[in-house]
Formats: sequence, C-alpha cells, structure tokens
Amino acid sequence: MSDSLKTRVREKLLRQLSENGGHPVEEVESDDPRLVAIDSDLAALDEVAEDDPLVEELATKYWVP
Repeated sequence: MSDSLKTRVREKLLRQLSENGGHPVEEVESDDPRLVAIDSDLAALDEVAEDDPLVEELATKYWVP
C-alpha cells in the first residue's frame, strides 16, 4: 500500500457517502446523522496535514488499515 493514510481515509469516506445514496449531503431530504457525520469528517480531513492526529483518529473510527 503506497497510498498515504489520509488518502485511504478520504477514499473510504467518499465510498461510504456514495454507498449511502450517492448524493451530496446538501441534496438529501432527510438529516441522516450518519451522512452528516461522514460529510463533516471529510471536511475536517481536507483541512489537516498528513501527520495530523485527526487522520489517525478517523482511520480508527472508519476502520481504515
């Protein structure tokens, strides 16, 4: 696995969003807390550096190897 942990976490979050309806959270009629949490985590991930502790925290939360 040559991808960084941050890249793998990002891919997992995007995959989960697409598997849960495939629509951006803003377009979903219901306020599904899972989708809101994934979207929020993805936004937070995009704001941090590769070595930020949040990357490891999200990897653990979403079971990313």
